[in-house]
Amino acid sequence: MARLPPLDPAMLSDRQKEIFDKIASGPRGRVAGPFKVLLQCPGVADQVQELGRCLRFDGVLPGHLRELGILVTARFWTAQFEWHAHARMAREEGLDTSVIEAIAAGATPPLATPEENAVYNFCRELHGNHAVGDESYTQAVAMLGREGVIELTVLSGYYTMISMILNTFEIAPPDGAAPPLGAASRM
Repeated sequence: MARLPPLDPAMLSDRQKEIFDKIASGPRGRVAGPFKVLLQCPGVADQVQELGRCLRFDGVLPGHLRELGILVTARFWTAQFEWHAHARMAREEGLDTSVIEAIAAGATPPLATPEENAVYNFCRELHGNHAVGDESYTQAVAMLGREGVIELTVLSGYYTMISMILNTFEIAPPDGAAPPLGAASRM
């Protein structure tokens, strides 16, 4: 963390320790990335982690579609840490490597299904235009249902917030990994 000193788990306040333990013992299994920053504002950290938990672990979107939406968002924001983490998760959820590589390069990916196409078009348009036109909206509702479109919209906003946190506080990919995204190839 270039802009904030790392938190020493032994020096956490009671509230910080409560949230730290909640995150570490939950489905994430550890406190990393944006949560190391957010713990310095524990009330916000708790709410943010809870929304993220809901989206990642209890949502209606299938994993490969959720991760596709996250990758489009991470690419838009050139969020290096987020891309590093979620490119791996996207592969684990079954998203084709060629799709992941194309999005990383800022190119149109070779999407395999109408559902993937709907997610990609919706998220790309939402980020690029700050709104979604009728065609993309109708396609997304047809492929994902209303609940899926609402979740996809919230997912895009949530990972925009996470990307802003990561970029603002200069959170690099873990373990000395090189930044996976080039700054100039934004979508």
